[in-house]
Amino acid sequence: MHPLTYDDVTTAAARIRGRVRPVTVAPADSGTEPYALHLALEHLQHTGSFKARGARNFLLAHREEGTLPAAGVTIASGGNAGLACAWAAARQGVPATVFLPATAPKVKADRLRSYGADVRLVGTEYADALAACEAFATETGALASHAYDHPLIAAGAGTLLDEILRSVPDLDTVVVAVGGGGLFAGVATAARHHGVRTVAVEPRNCRALNAAVSAGHPVDVPVDSVAADSLGARRVSATALRAAQEGDVRSVLVTDTAITRTRRALWDDRRLAVEHAAATALAAVTSPDGPAPYRPAPGEKVCVVLCGANTDPSDLTGAPAGA
Repeated sequence: MHPLTYDDVTTAAARIRGRVRPVTVAPADSGTEPYALHLALEHLQHTGSFKARGARNFLLAHREEGTLPAAGVTIASGGNAGLACAWAAARQGVPATVFLPATAPKVKADRLRSYGADVRLVGTEYADALAACEAFATETGALASHAYDHPLIAAGAGTLLDEILRSVPDLDTVVVAVGGGGLFAGVATAARHHGVRTVAVEPRNCRALNAAVSAGHPVDVPVDSVAADSLGARRVSATALRAAQEGDVRSVLVTDTAITRTRRALWDDRRLAVEHAAATALAAVTSPDGPAPYRPAPGEKVCVVLCGANTDPSDLTGAPAGA
């Protein structure tokens, strides 16, 4: 796979224009900080996360090249990537076969089926589903997709940055959560082109990018965080590490306590129901349990990407007033 470039991002933007929802950027509007904070509401995207961008770009590019097989596309994922892949496949009129471990929540399997996916339950761990997915692709000729480690997936995610710049043209810093690194790699590649700093945020106990930056190469890390359902990659992609090494990038870590409190604050203060990964990004700037890991300078213009909303909101609502 070739190195990800800004040209890949602009090509993706042209390809998916009109096929995904443009991101809404809103001022955080607290009025107390000496910097300007904006929120990119990408949790309003189709399927509830930024993943729709990469999935759409991936399948459209293969359609253009004549390499989208009649057997359709397959992916091992019960999360946002699987939902996005199934959604994009339905819009291309091709089958999507999604492999999940048998332990996956029924609600995820049901939602995938609502997009028309053929859901296969295999084994008890993601590795079992991935092995079955790879075997299925070999046997049937289905196109194998990936949750994050592919230049078309990352380039699609990177289209977010140019859309943010249309709302905040003098942006200094963009803040994103990092799991396997698809969103980060795409956004950081575009940000480098425009001279924008990228702050890469991970839970303290899911630090695949942070560890790779320290080691100088991708390494396996433990996965243990409230945000692990979205950010629980054991190893970051080489593309993401390259983006971290080449651009103006700050890698920071946040606690689970900060993540959960920030997620709750987004609901209490703004009525935004987001998943823990989205709160992870914001916690880096507005940490409620101590000094923020990233402190914007006075006058700095910052945009935090709220990347997804595929969450159970039942734990956001406390007892009603007067109860």
